[in-house]
Amino acid sequence: MSSDQNRLFESVLATLTDRQREHVEAAYALLEHSREPVHRQELLALQDPTSRDRLEQLLRRTGRVLVQVDGLRFTSGYDDAVAMQLTGSGWQPLTVVERAVLVLVLIYSVAIPRSEERLAQDVWTSPYPTAEEDILRASKAPAVAAKAALSKLVACGLLGRVRDRVDADGGYVPGPQLLRLTPAARERLQDQLILAAAPNHPLAAVIRERRNRTNSRETPR
Repeated sequence: MSSDQNRLFESVLATLTDRQREHVEAAYALLEHSREPVHRQELLALQDPTSRDRLEQLLRRTGRVLVQVDGLRFTSGYDDAVAMQLTGSGWQPLTVVERAVLVLVLIYSVAIPRSEERLAQDVWTSPYPTAEEDILRASKAPAVAAKAALSKLVACGLLGRVRDRVDADGGYVPGPQLLRLTPAARERLQDQLILAAAPNHPLAAVIRERRNRTNSRETPR
C-alpha cells in the first residue's frame, strides 16, 4: 500500500477499534477485488452501523460506492459522478471492436429475451448465451479481432463463457463485472441497448428526446 493510501485509510479508520478496522479493511478488499459479488455473511463490516459507515466513506474517497446486487450479495462500483467525469474526459478502456462485441452479447442475451418477457427488467445476468458464430457474423469485424475481443472481455469479467448441453461450443453471457453497475448506470446502459438494437422504436425516440431536454438544461446560456 502506498503512503497516499495509508494516509487515506488512516483518515477514515483511525478512530475504529482494531476489530472494526480489520472488518472494514477486509470488506473493502473483498468488494474491490472479488470477481463475483460477495455474500453479506463474508462482509462483517456491514453488521455494524459504524463500520458500514466507514466502509462507505472509504469507498467514496476512492471514487467508489457500495452496490447491493440483491438482498444477500454486494459489490463495489464507480460512483456515478466519477463515471460521468471519466467518460466526459474521453476515458475508454475498450476498443471499438471490444465495445461492439460486448453490445452484441448484451443485445442477444439480455435485450431480446427481456423484450420477449423471458428476463425481468433491470437484470444483467442471463441464461441465454450468444453463439460465437452470431457474434462473428453480426459484428462485421475480422474474425481474428472479434475472437481476441471475446477473450479479453471474458478475462476481465465483462463476459462469461458457458457450455451448453446441446451445443458443445456454448456461447457468451454477461459477466460478473456488469453487476458492479449502479442503478443509474444500469439505466444508462439499458437506454444504450435500446438505441443500438432498435433505433427506430418509439422507446428510442423517447430516450433521445429525454437526453435532448437534459442537455439543453445543462448547456450554459
